Amino acid sequence: MPASSPIVAPSILAADFARLAEEARAVEQVADWLHVDVMDNHFVPNLTIGLPVVQSLLAATSLPFDVHLMIENPRRWAPAYADAGAYNVTFHAEACDDPVALAKDLRAAGAKAGLAIDRDTPIEPYLELLPNFDTLLIMTIKAGFGGQRFIPELLDKVRTARRHVDAGHLELRIEVDGGISPDTIEQAAAAGADAFVAGTAVYSAADPAEAVRQLRRLAERAIGQA
Repeated sequence: MPASSPIVAPSILAADFARLAEEARAVEQVADWLHVDVMDNHFVPNLTIGLPVVQSLLAATSLPFDVHLMIENPRRWAPAYADAGAYNVTFHAEACDDPVALAKDLRAAGAKAGLAIDRDTPIEPYLELLPNFDTLLIMTIKAGFGGQRFIPELLDKVRTARRHVDAGHLELRIEVDGGISPDTIEQAAAAGADAFVAGTAVYSAADPAEAVRQLRRLAERAIGQA
């Protein structure tokens, strides 16, 4: 099990897009990362924000940006997000023919490199690539839209990844994204995740900052009991 403290990353996909800077600052003092979903209406059917908005938002908050690229051709676009100052840039295994090469490019540009695995993608073919990455993002829904229901069966991938990471003594965050809430975060933490993306659970709450604190407490409790 992870020895490090859990990461809670509110997702601005669930925020008010007319007030993104304010929404980011609402969790600035309590969140670890700000999760930014970039969707291109090709790799996934939704269309969200792109590099210019991310660049503007980076200037509005001190939070490290956890950029999740749900896009085709990440080799073309991902390094620009690293150059812009994103802390972690994650791209989908399904969209990239040479994940290791892109991970090297991202690290060379000064960002952490993350590999995302979608709902229907087996994790086993990618386990040997993990030493080249800093984050493994496992979708606990189908990528593309926020507000979906958490799929507990996908935690089997988290368990498989955790066994591999621990056996290899890898320095890697296992992140889960999709349906994370006070009702599900303990399951994900107990399975071996140590970074948690939460959109609706944070930005639909009356007090987004307190929602982040609650999620962290629940994750810490589950990790401590595992």
